Amino acid sequence: MPHFKQSILPPLLLVTVLFLSVPACHGGKILVVPVEGSHWVNMDILIRALHSQGHSITVLRTTKSWYIKEESPYFNSITVTVSKGFDEEFIKPILQKLFDIERGKSSVMAFISLQREVLDFMPKAVEHVCEIAEAMFEDQAFMRRLNESQFDLILTDPAFGAGIMLAYHLHLPVVYNVRWVVTMEGHLTLAPSPFSYIPATRSGLTDTMTFSQRVKNMIFHLLSNLQNQLQLKPLYQAVCDKYLSPKIDFFDLLQTADLWLMRVDFVFEFPRPTMPNVVYMGGFQCKPAKPLPQDLEDFVQSSGEHGVIIMSLGTFVSELPRDVTEEIAGAFAELPQKVIWRYTGDRPSGLGNNTLMVDWMPQNDLLGHPKTKLFVAHGGTNGVHEAIYHGVPVVGLPLFFDQYDNLLRLQKRGGAQIITLSMLNKDSFLQALQEVLHVPSYRENMQRLSRLHRDQPMEPLDRALFWIEFVMRHKGAAHLRTESYKMPWYSYHSLDVMMFLLAVFFLMLFLMFFLIRCSLYLCGKSKRKKDKKKLI
Repeated sequence: MPHFKQSILPPLLLVTVLFLSVPACHGGKILVVPVEGSHWVNMDILIRALHSQGHSITVLRTTKSWYIKEESPYFNSITVTVSKGFDEEFIKPILQKLFDIERGKSSVMAFISLQREVLDFMPKAVEHVCEIAEAMFEDQAFMRRLNESQFDLILTDPAFGAGIMLAYHLHLPVVYNVRWVVTMEGHLTLAPSPFSYIPATRSGLTDTMTFSQRVKNMIFHLLSNLQNQLQLKPLYQAVCDKYLSPKIDFFDLLQTADLWLMRVDFVFEFPRPTMPNVVYMGGFQCKPAKPLPQDLEDFVQSSGEHGVIIMSLGTFVSELPRDVTEEIAGAFAELPQKVIWRYTGDRPSGLGNNTLMVDWMPQNDLLGHPKTKLFVAHGGTNGVHEAIYHGVPVVGLPLFFDQYDNLLRLQKRGGAQIITLSMLNKDSFLQALQEVLHVPSYRENMQRLSRLHRDQPMEPLDRALFWIEFVMRHKGAAHLRTESYKMPWYSYHSLDVMMFLLAVFFLMLFLMFFLIRCSLYLCGKSKRKKDKKKLI
């Protein structure tokens, strides 16, 4: 009998200790209001991770959703009926216009035309978002269903504002999965951002600026704020006034989020001021490479000592203008490397035997393959972080929005070369490829960035999950959020205080001047009296 106790008790004790040491997992109910395209790609990764933690996820999508499917093993979906959406039908004509502008005009005219297109695009996109918001608020059965679901939190991408307004209406804590807010980078809305070294979105500037560049930066900041105030805010504000309250300012509402999960880190982003409720999860989608499918592995291994180049232009771009693809294919054909090119458009006539065109490729696994020498990329945040994670140098072909800014950050750190569509021809593209392939500093710099990025006490995805659950546990994180957004702009910048102090200063000067004048007058009067007495 004693022998029986000795053999059973240790395992029982071990099981008890293990059971008590594992924290209880209380699954929460999360409503996700995402944005389409590449924004959905990284939101989907967060959703899968939250699902694996035992949380119940409901995703809001529309009848025009492009990437967000109605059925999923990781989430339930609620579909909002709309007439228009941020889908392929909306995006393709805009991309075609941008390509035509880049390829058909001088650099100055192309720049002006591109800015005009961006100014034209954003209101159209926001109109679609406002239609979604109005469709939700008008549907009483839909809103009742959301209220009865008793969600613990809303997770949304503030690039568009439907989720922000819905969270206020449902009185729920809000967590942002964020890089961009309406027309600008997220920090510019939330944190102090001196124009002297914080580059404006789409300005093409770094954190080191000459005087003329600082003038340009100020102009970009002003134009961005003007667009927000004159073009976009009235659209959002009309929805706020009708369904929330006329006292609610949309851009104030934007800043009320409990937590901002930023899709950058300071290996990539320029150093800048930040805030306590900003958590950095740059590269959270990155992971070690898995083995390639056998046919792809055979192709990669056939490259020998020369290695492989991979090319992908992201979620939105399925094809390029014919002349561009011919120039790219011609440059690839002259290289000894093998090329894997993700492209669904027409096959270029000059495609070399060394180039494999595919509809899809395991980008992360290819970037992590030891034979991958270079990544030709459009500069989306997801792809840039995967290149950093795996230490692969980049030749960037920025197409629109933030992509040039992203690539510029890599270029300044010595890990990338940028070639715009307006500059692209066979020779210029080939020259950029050969420089990045054969100058060792590009790979060395990217390997250094990779080491810095990986040297963290906690994985970015785990950090994001912790803070999402933190907000759920504490029903918000108001102690981390500044209340400065409630201040008028002149109070925020202390202009009223400066005016007051200047007024006091000038009043004191006036009083001193007045007292001196009075003293001089009295002294002069006294002297005249004495002089009169002497004359008498």
